[in-house]
Amino acid sequence: MKTHDLQVISSLDISGSLEIPIVNNSDSIPSGLKSGSIFFNKEDKNLYIASGSQNSVVGTQTGPTPYDIEYLVVAGGGSGGGAYAGGGGAGGLLTSTLNSVTLNTTLTVTVGAGGTGILYTDSNGNNGVNSSIEGSSINTVTATGGGYGGMFFGGSTPSTDGNSGGSGGGGGMGLTAGVTQAGGSGTPGQGNDGGLGYRGSGADYNGGGGGGASQAGQDGNASSSATGGKGGDGTSSSITGTSVTYAGGGGGMGQNTGGLPGTGGGGTGANGSTYNSATINGTVNTGGGGGGNAPFISDPSGNGGSGVVILRMPTSNYTGTTTGSPTVTTDGSYTVIKFTQSGTYTT
Repeated sequence: MKTHDLQVISSLDISGSLEIPIVNNSDSIPSGLKSGSIFFNKEDKNLYIASGSQNSVVGTQTGPTPYDIEYLVVAGGGSGGGAYAGGGGAGGLLTSTLNSVTLNTTLTVTVGAGGTGILYTDSNGNNGVNSSIEGSSINTVTATGGGYGGMFFGGSTPSTDGNSGGSGGGGGMGLTAGVTQAGGSGTPGQGNDGGLGYRGSGADYNGGGGGGASQAGQDGNASSSATGGKGGDGTSSSITGTSVTYAGGGGGMGQNTGGLPGTGGGGTGANGSTYNSATINGTVNTGGGGGGNAPFISDPSGNGGSGVVILRMPTSNYTGTTTGSPTVTTDGSYTVIKFTQSGTYTT
């Protein structure tokens, strides 16, 4: 059906689609359009009614409103050292907000593994692996893997300090009596330093505790009831709706006989060991540090706990897609996406 000079009084109900002319500018009535015609200006994204030389704006094209996404990013914790050893440092922890994330932004999430524990015959331990969020419309967020615990190799071979990381590993036993071994440094804003390892006289061999997200690792205790250094406490977060503690440091090794292992920090770091007792691994998906090993134990030192990445946004804004099989939960007000392995979220 073709019509000419059709006038509509009151309202017009159209089923299907209406094709509106698109023009490059709105300085005047586009060629071929009469006064009263509707057209769209693709340059300024406005809808106009042609009315002589003064066209009237009647609508504006708008895209979906960008929205904020809260995050918690925890890297993998460092392993404990292999003998006469310090505890592993917790993985770095970052929490904040990604502001004004736009439509069709793909957030690439990397979840770092914990450092693998080592035998007393090995050399150094293993740092945890970084966790991160990357995307085209955001600044990359990277939490640094925890540092491994230091250790003593025996004989004239130098002892090692704890390694630096998100939180630093605890120092191993000193080479000679009265000597301390330094803990590793934590990354500012992510974690804390590891504690000192200590060597006294006799069997006073005590590793330092690994650093945690909210507290430095404690030094190995040189008293008669010698104990390994306690791992630094982690930080609690309720981003999932339930309070959970993340990124506690691993405990240092206690002396061979009569001593006590350092306890893990904040419930997520692992305990250290004493003679003939195995170490404990850091808690998975919390970034806890691994426990430091005593000498001559056939089991390896504690593994660092793997990391985690958690996103939270208003449920009204959750319309995207995910890969990597994260856990998606909602309480009506907020939707939480918890990644325990690497994946993506596309807004």
